[in-house]
Amino acid sequence: MSGYRFYQKASEAYYSRPNLYNLLVISTVSGGGLLACSNSIPARTAYADAGGVRLRKKKIVSPRNYFAFTPLLPSVTNGTVEARSIVEPIRNIVRKKKFGVQFREAECYKIDTKNKKAHCKSIPQNNIGGSEDFTVDYDYLVIAMGARSNTFNTPGVVEHTHFLKEIEDAQKIRKTVIDCFERASLPSMSEDERRRILHFVVVGGGPTGVEFAAELHDFVVEDLAKLYPKLQSYATITLLEAGDNILNMFDKRIARFAEDKFKRDGIDLKVGSMVTKVTEKEICTKERATGQNVSIPYGMVVWSTGIGTRPVVMDFMKEIGQSDRRVLATDEWLRVEGCEDIYALGDCATINQRKVMEDIAAIFSKADKNSTGKLRADDFKEVINDISERYPQVVIHLKKEQVKNFLQLLKNAQGEDEMDIEKFKIALSAVDAQLKNLPATAQVAAQQGSYLAECFNRMDECEKNPRGPLRFRGSGRHRFKAFRYKHLGQFAPLGGEQTAAQLPGDWVSIGHSTQWLWYSVYASKLVSWRTRVLVITDWGRRFIFGRDSSKI
Repeated sequence: MSGYRFYQKASEAYYSRPNLYNLLVISTVSGGGLLACSNSIPARTAYADAGGVRLRKKKIVSPRNYFAFTPLLPSVTNGTVEARSIVEPIRNIVRKKKFGVQFREAECYKIDTKNKKAHCKSIPQNNIGGSEDFTVDYDYLVIAMGARSNTFNTPGVVEHTHFLKEIEDAQKIRKTVIDCFERASLPSMSEDERRRILHFVVVGGGPTGVEFAAELHDFVVEDLAKLYPKLQSYATITLLEAGDNILNMFDKRIARFAEDKFKRDGIDLKVGSMVTKVTEKEICTKERATGQNVSIPYGMVVWSTGIGTRPVVMDFMKEIGQSDRRVLATDEWLRVEGCEDIYALGDCATINQRKVMEDIAAIFSKADKNSTGKLRADDFKEVINDISERYPQVVIHLKKEQVKNFLQLLKNAQGEDEMDIEKFKIALSAVDAQLKNLPATAQVAAQQGSYLAECFNRMDECEKNPRGPLRFRGSGRHRFKAFRYKHLGQFAPLGGEQTAAQLPGDWVSIGHSTQWLWYSVYASKLVSWRTRVLVITDWGRRFIFGRDSSKI
């Protein structure tokens, strides 16, 4: 996840091949999208490594002039980590490189695919003496715009709740928590008003919502209770989840442990509770079990219920004929479907994995070199690796069915010496059921960024010597191997110096020792040694002096 990886690769090729191209990367978030850019091609153009394509101009366009390590945003909301400790200015990242990189703090509002231009404008806080509009030409475009919070068009959410997507969001939440305690401490407050003001509601039982609820609980119990001892009994935290469980993407053991721990900590967990409206002082829910409508007084609401597509991406999707989708679709090489020269990664896009059954006849034909219409299992030996590479759901299906390999799968379904197309269809009929969308996490975006960097680094080389699988619907091979996400595990900090981890191989670890693993992993993933030192110092300061409760 290092933000320097692409630059290190690119700097090796400054004087490589003479082929020149413009490559533009546009980003609108300070987290996952920009991380992917800095891992891959963080510029209008960049340089590839030796033996690859040389990209001549380099420009980053983003409304934030910094990279933020967003997994630590919940820690910023309570002062465990300071905001500046998890950000690294983009210019710091690129200034020491041998090749020049231009950064433009601006927002892309339109992509013109016909003329290969990105239309950009200065962001509001930079409109000193008027706004600035400009265009950037490209030969290749990488879209890494991330996503916005999904409100599901619930009335009052935008006006009255806090989101937790950016540094500014975390800072506002931290200030609001202190404001609630300061206001509740005023002598004129009634008992009911104190309870309302000190009622903190978190909507969404995913990793972000759970981690924030846990961090807020620690802040209230370990720090604010000492500063406002008379208010401790008034402070309550409620976590609302529309589904049946929190952390439903984790192992059930982790979800159960989290629910039990929240009950012990006094965090009110309400599952099957769907928010219908938010007003200035109340949040309205509908309880799925009873159908009852409930109004809950609150002092602060944090909304963390998933992600939605940004308007500029939605406009782009309409332009290229993807208006019927919820998110931008790419192929397995991260190319936007219908656009040969545009790539997308991170939260703004999803891979539309090709189904085996759509190409079943072409796959069979590729193995049937003599056009007999009949094949033995051994006839697939030459294409078996290409099938597994092109269709990863095949490998997942083999593991699920505990079948040794693809040939064994065919032999199990064959029943006789030879197989025709109909039996081949039956053998692979259940494979596509294993298709799943990738999670919208920084881990996915980082791996996509590294993959895309490698593709651009080897573009010229792979044009001459393709490294990808066979083209089952055409001749030759694909230039590159398809992107494959490797899940490295996930953490769920639960407060009280306890963390749950689900690691590869279905290994689940929960407790204090896992918290130290969390510290180690997150410290190693920070973008620079500067941010690593600052974050580790913040953790040490918190252990010694507690969290800072000032509103600065």
